[in-house]
Amino acid sequence: MERVQTTEENYANPKTCLFHVLFKAASLAFYILSALFIDSFVIIFVVTVFLAALDFWVVKNVSGRILVGLRWWNEIDERGESIWKFECLDQESLARMNKKDSWLFWWTLYITAVAWIFLAIFSLIRFQADYLLVVGVCLSLSIANIVGFTKCRKDAKKQIQQFASQTIASHLTSSLQSAFSIV
Repeated sequence: MERVQTTEENYANPKTCLFHVLFKAASLAFYILSALFIDSFVIIFVVTVFLAALDFWVVKNVSGRILVGLRWWNEIDERGESIWKFECLDQESLARMNKKDSWLFWWTLYITAVAWIFLAIFSLIRFQADYLLVVGVCLSLSIANIVGFTKCRKDAKKQIQQFASQTIASHLTSSLQSAFSIV
């Protein structure tokens, strides 16, 4: 019996993908299901925000590096101004990143934010300002990762373009120099 190879690409980092999705799902699921089983707002707030903060940290420091080769952080300088810092893999490593891993990373970032927005609307409709606070904190963490990674991706593309133009310019210059040195 012959084996047929599929051209379908698998996840390169299935454990990282699992935890990337798991922490997002855990905070959303706990928040949604806690209304059925828990009467204490404080417990719902603390556990939901803790799970969302854990998700924020894992995405920012672990899954972002592994799944898309990006990392960001924000510092405040001595004048009190916010400074964004970005890290990315080199061009060759970024080109080898797994497309399924990248797809999962970006889509779950956006879907999670959309889910928190729907939950915020639901809290507004039900006049539950306290639950809106929980959703607001979780949505803020989710949006912070979206903004950070989007800026990081744009910065990485800009660095790759600058590197490419510098390489082409230096190659052209060396070719011209060698052509004129022969004459």
